[in-house]
Amino acid sequence: MPETPLFPEGIALTEEGLQDVPRSVLIQIILALVEENRELRKRIEQLEARLNKDSSNSDRPPSSDPPFKKKKSGKKKKGTDRRKLSHPGHRQEMLPPKETRVILPEICTCGNREFPETEPYYTHQVIELPPIELEVIHFELHRGRCPVCGKMQKATVPREHRTGYGPRLSAMIAEMAGTQADSRSTIQTFCASVLGFHISLSAIQKIIVRACAAIQPHYETIGQAARQAPVNHIDETSHRLNGLLQWLWVMAGPAVAFFMIHSNRSKEAFEALIKDWTGILVSDGYGVYRKWVGLRQTCLAHLIRKAKELSERKDPDIKRFGLWATHELQRLCHMAKDPPSVGEWQAFYARLIRLITLHEKRKDDAGRFARRLRREIESLWTFLSEQGVDPTNNHAERMLRFAVLWRKSSQGTSSEKGNRWVERILSLRQTCRLQKKTTFPILVDALRAYFRGQEPDLAWIAHPTA
Repeated sequence: MPETPLFPEGIALTEEGLQDVPRSVLIQIILALVEENRELRKRIEQLEARLNKDSSNSDRPPSSDPPFKKKKSGKKKKGTDRRKLSHPGHRQEMLPPKETRVILPEICTCGNREFPETEPYYTHQVIELPPIELEVIHFELHRGRCPVCGKMQKATVPREHRTGYGPRLSAMIAEMAGTQADSRSTIQTFCASVLGFHISLSAIQKIIVRACAAIQPHYETIGQAARQAPVNHIDETSHRLNGLLQWLWVMAGPAVAFFMIHSNRSKEAFEALIKDWTGILVSDGYGVYRKWVGLRQTCLAHLIRKAKELSERKDPDIKRFGLWATHELQRLCHMAKDPPSVGEWQAFYARLIRLITLHEKRKDDAGRFARRLRREIESLWTFLSEQGVDPTNNHAERMLRFAVLWRKSSQGTSSEKGNRWVERILSLRQTCRLQKKTTFPILVDALRAYFRGQEPDLAWIAHPTA
């Protein structure tokens, strides 16, 4: 029997010993134990619910899911063709050939070897790399004495070649380090194995520093374009600078994604990110976002995951509430692709208000979630009245996914210069992905302009079709 102050000292925990305890005291002990048991059961349920959280019922990223926990496989619906539900395939793109070889039929099954008339019926493409040979230029500098004044004059290396590494090689290293998240040692090994030359780690770092400076105009232009967009998805994730906690913020629209590292996750950092932007905000339920004075769309995916987590509880009342909330929020989310009629909307609204009203006074997790829905009710369906607004913040989360994986493999950055590199290359990488552009040609142009002291091409950022 657990210890309790109601239990008299010196009484043996036996049937004979308990017979001497007054009935009123035994009743108090039983009531205390019943209450203690109720609290322990509640605590166990909370701990089990915490252990049961994964990316499908919480805000945790998919990378945090344990590898041994298999996802529930969805049952095939009756009458559906799985081939229609799968991802559409993509055939290999036919590239312009450098050489075309005609292959004629050799022999027929009857033994004939002569085919006076033939026609092409299929093209088999083979893609191969040419032998990789570096283009090495030696600049032989001369000096000479001036015949007029007698001073010794020395030639200097042309400005665009002073770094010792050309724009294409520098862009390739920047591509590997930034858009592919390769380590410096991996780049060093690649250069030795594939390109056939040795480069030191310090030289790789210098190239990355130059690339960071070269894409600064792109970064600033992306920021300006993001702050002019009518709708933006905003989110943040943790970042490490020499082990200290910082925050990586993203402001993503349909054409650009702007990243910023800040020491805080606060209103100050949020204002530094958006500056004078006043558009429609799509975000999760973080307190700073909820105070946005303009139009806002609450991420329904976050709410659905929370409702799903409640639907998996053992408490029957909380489970029933979670199932109801999950059903209604999913129905609301589907309205983005299938707008409701007036009658459907009125019925949905009545059910949602009833759900909130019946549970918002509860003191458990169901009551807390109902009150959260009440607080954010005005921002639950902005996407139905405003064009270009999504019902979820999945767009920002997709923009952050690569950054999260990069942070996990690199353990963050070790200097402010490293932070600037992360901000700029992530902004360039994700903006290129949104506009279906490849980053390498843009890096080559940026570094070539940087070496020559010229302005790079930035028209494509503000005008995606450029």
